[in-house]
Amino acid sequence: MSNEEKVKGPASYFPSIEKKYGKPIQHWLDLVQQNKGLKHMEIVNKLKAEHEMGHGHANAIVAYALSDGKK
Repeated sequence: MSNEEKVKGPASYFPSIEKKYGKPIQHWLDLVQQNKGLKHMEIVNKLKAEHEMGHGHANAIVAYALSDGKK
């Protein structure tokens, strides 16, 4: 059994996001930061419309990027 904790929450989507869209997570987090004046769902919709990202993936990135607990 591994001593590592299983990744939970929005970050659990990161490996599949990187694989599906071919860009590192930092790329997507930077895009969210560039649009920080928008509301959560506005950024989600922008990622979906401009980058053909699925709702779950876009929501996970935005939730992580905008969370107060982001490390």
